[in-house]
Amino acid sequence: MNFHKKPIIYTGAVHLYVTNINVSKQYYTETIGFKILDESAQVITFTTDGENPLLIIEQPDDITPKEPKKTGLYHYALLLPERKDLGAILHHFAEQQVRIGAADHHVSEALYLNDPDGHGIEIYIDRDPSVWEWTDDQVKMTTDPLDGDGLIQEAEGTTWEGLPANTLMGHIHLHVDHLQNAQLFYENLGFNVTAHYPQALFMSDGDYHHHIAINTWSGVNAEKPSPQSARLKAYTLIYPDQATVDNVLAQLDDEVITEADHYIVHDPAGNQLFLKVGN
Repeated sequence: MNFHKKPIIYTGAVHLYVTNINVSKQYYTETIGFKILDESAQVITFTTDGENPLLIIEQPDDITPKEPKKTGLYHYALLLPERKDLGAILHHFAEQQVRIGAADHHVSEALYLNDPDGHGIEIYIDRDPSVWEWTDDQVKMTTDPLDGDGLIQEAEGTTWEGLPANTLMGHIHLHVDHLQNAQLFYENLGFNVTAHYPQALFMSDGDYHHHIAINTWSGVNAEKPSPQSARLKAYTLIYPDQATVDNVLAQLDDEVITEADHYIVHDPAGNQLFLKVGN
């Protein structure tokens, strides 16, 4: 089952503000393994397949450092195609002495790290959906120790050459100011709750474990970050057709801005979304 193509609603490119585009460029190419799709003095678009953008970084004028305890990005999550790919990048991180976290979530195996501005990144692989455990439309997710040795063994003979071409933006995890308000908003966008954690919940379309997670770990009623700070500018949701997008937009009370190839909306915590119809 592919949870990141039609007819499912899924996550697309993420757009970040950074404080030093040259430092971030080096990090995202050499440490994470992206390829550059397009580049200007203040904006770089990264890809893995040479065609589709996955990450856009931008250094606005007068940018200030990322602020703690605000709404916005908790992490974006890059989904690798095979377990050996996760083992290869784990070995790469070890060689480069990159500080990481790690967890086995039962549905997936994941590595965690932060970019130079403190933007959270997850890099993960899914276990086969046949082993996911569902009870009353809720999926079992854990936070257990990762079998790092097993991953390294899986990648034996594999040379790390950057992110594989078919890497996807697997999901996004957001800080919000109020869980119930955000839940209603994302339900109106077409997602269903799949799991609950303390002060957090997980949502998906098409019985994925989650395309979107939201939490109030920065505090209930957390404030939005300053517009000039390093932060999440926007992230993208991909819809299967125009009719689905039109139905979603009809559910929203707030202002919708129409652009040439997407619609701009904001969740109740101020996180900006680009809604697009997939190719």
